[in-house]
Amino acid sequence: MENSVEEKQARTLPNPNPDQDEHLDPSDAKEDENDVVDDDEEEDEDEVEEQEPPSKPLSREAQLRAHKSKMDDLFRRMQTEKVNLRVHDVLIKGNTKTKEWLIEAELEGLKSATTLQGLLEAAGIANARLQQFDIFDSVRVTLDSGPPELPGTANVIVEVVETNNPLSGECGAYMKTTARSWTVEGSLKYKNWFGHGDVWDGSVAYGPNQTSEVSAGVFLPRFKGLLTPVLVRVSLLSQDWQEFSSYKERLLGLSLGLLSTRHHDLVYNLGWRTLTDPSKMSSRSVRRQLGHSLLSSLKYTFKIDRRNSSVRPIKGYAFVSTTQVGGLAPDHRSLRFLRQELDLRYAVPFGFYHAALNFGISGGVIFPWGRGFLDKPSPLPERFFLGGDFSPICTLGGPTTVWGFKTRGLGPTEPRRQIKDKPNDENSDFPGRDFLGGDLAVTAFADLSFDLPIKWLRDRGIHGHIFAGAGNLAKLTENEFWNFSFRKFLESFRSSVGVGIVVPTKLFRLEGNFYYIVKQHDHDRGKTGFRFSFSAPS
Repeated sequence: MENSVEEKQARTLPNPNPDQDEHLDPSDAKEDENDVVDDDEEEDEDEVEEQEPPSKPLSREAQLRAHKSKMDDLFRRMQTEKVNLRVHDVLIKGNTKTKEWLIEAELEGLKSATTLQGLLEAAGIANARLQQFDIFDSVRVTLDSGPPELPGTANVIVEVVETNNPLSGECGAYMKTTARSWTVEGSLKYKNWFGHGDVWDGSVAYGPNQTSEVSAGVFLPRFKGLLTPVLVRVSLLSQDWQEFSSYKERLLGLSLGLLSTRHHDLVYNLGWRTLTDPSKMSSRSVRRQLGHSLLSSLKYTFKIDRRNSSVRPIKGYAFVSTTQVGGLAPDHRSLRFLRQELDLRYAVPFGFYHAALNFGISGGVIFPWGRGFLDKPSPLPERFFLGGDFSPICTLGGPTTVWGFKTRGLGPTEPRRQIKDKPNDENSDFPGRDFLGGDLAVTAFADLSFDLPIKWLRDRGIHGHIFAGAGNLAKLTENEFWNFSFRKFLESFRSSVGVGIVVPTKLFRLEGNFYYIVKQHDHDRGKTGFRFSFSAPS
């Protein structure tokens, strides 16, 4: 009897609408029961009777219509109501070298999802995070139905394709905050050496003023259960400031990234700095700071950039705040200082010819701390220096640029030491004074950019701009803050205006500008004229 029941059920057509329940009349149920009994009694006769022909399968078009109807119903439910769903299991495939726990750590959000909408959102976030590791050629996250005995569940299948060539190289132009200038840098990277998502790299950078840097580092996306990546870097930085301030700087340092998110960055720096004067002509203030010193500082940066472009912003705003505390070491040679920088940018679109007005204001202050700090000077390399032909549109991170002035071309100065058997070279620009920088710095600018009337130039992003800028420096340490006056500080601002053409490239921003110096002081190095400049996004 049981066999005949199973046969009859196998020949029964499936219900085309599984969402609706079948309602049977009691008389129909009684007839079905009698049929089963009759079939059991006349089993021999049924064996010789011809079997009923199988039902015709649904056509492909009918199957597609049924599938489309189910998908439309699913999308409608997703838009109008929450679909309860939880993750039953997570399967990871394709990771031959990468540790499984590294991938699982990025999938924690999937396991806590309770709805289909939340699961899809968490899957998208996990996919983006795995792509950011830069160790996979592709990442695919698939949602599959869970076991039949566990309704309302889903399985998550993560398929990764590890990169075939872990060794890569790149070259570009960058703004170096440590060097306060742009540099051309080449680097080599080796990815996922130990399967922890680790990225090892070595780089060499070179820039103006004989600035050179050799560094090596390792990036770990996950370390000891920390939620943020860890970056460790060793570097050797050399800079020649003899032309401007009569000293050379060498810094052997170690930096440890403690926190790195979209808007927050926390770095600990430890370095051994050496300042020398090969010319033996430095001013008294520079000579007082020559020798060795220990840099042990903690630097926190908050950054938000909502501009549509860092090379040619048309709309949006940006804000950066950097706080640095130096002297986190018991050694008496440790540089003790507090340094704060603020930078605000805003772009206003005009709605025609891609015209936009960019304006910004930057400020910074540095002050020593510790016993007798009122009588002490601030560390010379940590002071603010203004000048240089870098575009303030690209450089975001503190007061640096005043158009039309050369590098370290304005601010407090001091006469260099005179040597009888080595007279000053009268052909050089102001060889008799050292630029000392300032403890307080403020800069401001306005830049109006617009498309040029030639289509060939517009198609390549080449545009024109009219600009104006101003800035000033002041000394506050060694009891000079008692003599500080805001009115005198504002009246002594240096300023310039100009017009030029901008050629954006993938590596840097090239500008050909004509500068006109509106106001400068004695010993400043501002110059009216036409010059080219290169700027790299910071």
